[in-house]
Amino acid sequence: MVRDENTVRQDICIIGRRLWERGYVAANDGNISVRIGPDAILATPTGVSKGFLTPDQIVKVDMEGKQLDGYLKPSSEVLLHIALYKARCDVCAVVHAHPPYATAFAVAGLPLESPILPEAIISLGGVPLARYGLPGTWELPETIMPYVEKHDAFLMANHGAVTVGADVYQAYYRMETMEHYAFILFLARQLGGEQELPPERVQELLLLRKQMGLDFPRECIPCTVINAPRESAMPVYTSPPPAPGRGNGRSRQDLERMVREVVERVINQMYPEGS
Repeated sequence: MVRDENTVRQDICIIGRRLWERGYVAANDGNISVRIGPDAILATPTGVSKGFLTPDQIVKVDMEGKQLDGYLKPSSEVLLHIALYKARCDVCAVVHAHPPYATAFAVAGLPLESPILPEAIISLGGVPLARYGLPGTWELPETIMPYVEKHDAFLMANHGAVTVGADVYQAYYRMETMEHYAFILFLARQLGGEQELPPERVQELLLLRKQMGLDFPRECIPCTVINAPRESAMPVYTSPPPAPGRGNGRSRQDLERMVREVVERVINQMYPEGS
């Protein structure tokens, strides 16, 4: 579906808000972009919280990083986005964030490749870990290039995570799936370790992934939008912003309570009362 540029700008603001509300970014962290033509990208600016973006703040750059439009400066990490677009003609959107559990795995030097959840296997396949690269330089995308042809989600050592998609919503949902995967894997390892699916069951899921058109290589996508008159600088969200902090993300207390409940259930099953 071909969308107009104003709608794409609003979509970027919506996804920025979701990232902020779920605690995937803090302060001015993260960046989002959408390819809108063969030589044009809409991207989030530097120095602005993703939770309070307005459509007029989104900047436009070409495929070399030169600014074409906008009164704010693009994020220096737009170079990472450009490299992904150049490497994959089926990618029309990129989301970079620092979701806590996925980023914890990146900091610990651990990829997300344990076959434990059918949804993660179908949606993501696996999530490789790229070596550390200096943010805001071409070194960063170079670390991801060895994995880009056969993955839609990546961990960046001591940095964060990045996902790609046919549109900004798909790229965001992959970020959500990756963080959920990392969270479940983290909890499982607190309980003694994950139980991986047998190889034959994994192959069944990979076949289903292929049948759904999620395997590689993929057909190129014409990432185009319809030009439309620029709307005013009205925010996408008109309701009062939530109190400062992590919004609707899980609090530390919530996570500790969840871990306690899971551990108690497992202990009760292993050692029933009266046994």
